[in-house]
Amino acid sequence: MTFYFIDGQFTKQDEIKISIDDRGYYFGDGVYEVIKVYGGELFTAEEHISRLTKSAAKINLTMPYSEDQLIGVARELIDRNNLLDGHVYMQVTRGAAVRQHHFPVPAVPAVVTAYTMEGSRPKENMKSGVAVKSVEDIRWLRCDIKSLNLLGSVLAKEEAKAAGCEEAILHRDGIVTEGSSTNMFGVKDGVVRTHPVSNLILEGITRQVVLQLCDELNIPVEEKAFTLAEAFEMDEVFYTSTTAEVMPVITIDGQTIGDGQRGNITKKLQKAFATKIPSLCKQ
Repeated sequence: MTFYFIDGQFTKQDEIKISIDDRGYYFGDGVYEVIKVYGGELFTAEEHISRLTKSAAKINLTMPYSEDQLIGVARELIDRNNLLDGHVYMQVTRGAAVRQHHFPVPAVPAVVTAYTMEGSRPKENMKSGVAVKSVEDIRWLRCDIKSLNLLGSVLAKEEAKAAGCEEAILHRDGIVTEGSSTNMFGVKDGVVRTHPVSNLILEGITRQVVLQLCDELNIPVEEKAFTLAEAFEMDEVFYTSTTAEVMPVITIDGQTIGDGQRGNITKKLQKAFATKIPSLCKQ
């Protein structure tokens, strides 16, 4: 039996009650995080929950629990559901209130929802690489907030999937920003490039880990935007996310990147990333 956490209680799926007046349902008025679980242990949980708190602050949403309490909820869900490998999904909405655009007055209690999902590492794709499709970035201008308003990303991902691709590489006026649910990187002449942190991208947790790894491996990095035209000329392209880890890109819009194989720097980063995960080091 799968357990969920909602509104302060651990409950079974068939016992869940969600108000139709929840502002997350009406307006996407909330924030969320997805935390990776390896070998029954949370990975970079503190960083994810810290970002959740920051996202909430950016939309003036008062968190009902401390960061330590939320990490405790995630761990309890892992234990109750006997999760070995997968993810913990957690979201916070502004709560249930009569439907009106402005914030409820007086304020209503925020609602925290969390549950686990089983999921294995994408090992085959990480070896063979994937195809991506370029899609114009039509999302709002606060992509630094990990909000529930994901329709722009959903449409981009669907366009990529319809074209037989794994991910969309988003661009504004020809400047690559990120993927529909990932951060994008290019490698040229041994230098790793990625869009700098701004309101136009989400500062990915895996992105942070990879930049740290580059520093440890003495791989030069430029947090500098590159164009879609430059992306086609990269020696390597890869993207990162909680679920994808470090994913090599083999083609963009059907055009081969580099020699059409997973690049050496991508391989180094994948190997180094695995060393950060205790359960993988034991394999």
